[in-house]
Amino acid sequence: MSKNIALVLSGGAARGMAHIGVIEELEARGYNITSIAGTSMGALVGGIYALGKLPEFKEWLISLDRHDMFRMVDFSFGGNGLIKGDKVLAKIQEFVPDALIEDLPIPFSATAVDLKHREEVVFTTGSLFSAIRASIAIPSVFTPITSENAVLVDGGVMNNLPVSNVKRTEGDRLIAVHVNAAIPVPHYFVEKEDSEAKESTYKKWLNEFYDFLHINHPKEKEERFGLLSLIDQALATAMLTQVNHSIEKGKPDVVIRVSRDACGTYDFYKAKELIEMGRYSAIHELDKAKFNG
Repeated sequence: MSKNIALVLSGGAARGMAHIGVIEELEARGYNITSIAGTSMGALVGGIYALGKLPEFKEWLISLDRHDMFRMVDFSFGGNGLIKGDKVLAKIQEFVPDALIEDLPIPFSATAVDLKHREEVVFTTGSLFSAIRASIAIPSVFTPITSENAVLVDGGVMNNLPVSNVKRTEGDRLIAVHVNAAIPVPHYFVEKEDSEAKESTYKKWLNEFYDFLHINHPKEKEERFGLLSLIDQALATAMLTQVNHSIEKGKPDVVIRVSRDACGTYDFYKAKELIEMGRYSAIHELDKAKFNG
């Protein structure tokens, strides 16, 4: 049976780091990833994998702590997004140099949305970095990519699991990785983690984050706190509906699901745990499907 895989990676902010564990497990089983389609964090991980730089990216993510993440946040109060993203993007450019998508060793696509024309935009050629930058522009959080003809934001607005955008080859198998799934966190990870320490660390980060906002815009503190939470929940609800539609229509051979409750949306300092959760979820789903070649 074919060992070729067409891989689809969903958006999911910090939970998207679980894609790394999935990819590592597929490679460990001898599968050959022949094409990738991704949205948001799925586009970032997928694009870096296609470039052959995933090991270096993984090591950098694992090295981060919450203070590193906070220092990389450059706030913007211009109205287009809470975070400019210049510091984060400068680091990403170290892993994603000036490369063209059409020159990658495997077919790759990144999904974004043009708000001006209310349509999905699928990048299959052109600058890899520009495609990823557009795909990760979460509305009201990261500043969008704007031009005279378009306003590009995170592809999750319309297609968070872009099964329709992956290139297929004869005899390949289709695997979709959904990192916003409405399922419980596996008991293995719940029992493994000290929940009290987890809560304390996350609350300290949030306190620092919103203290900064309070210093700059004291009158907007409560509104911004509520707005961020509201945006996150609204997007998550809409994404679940359209992801279920993508799965039903695209009929992947295997869907690897990672719980939406695995971490907070911006808990990027939990890379090691999330990568292992991706690996754990891949093992569980692949074994259950007897997907062993």
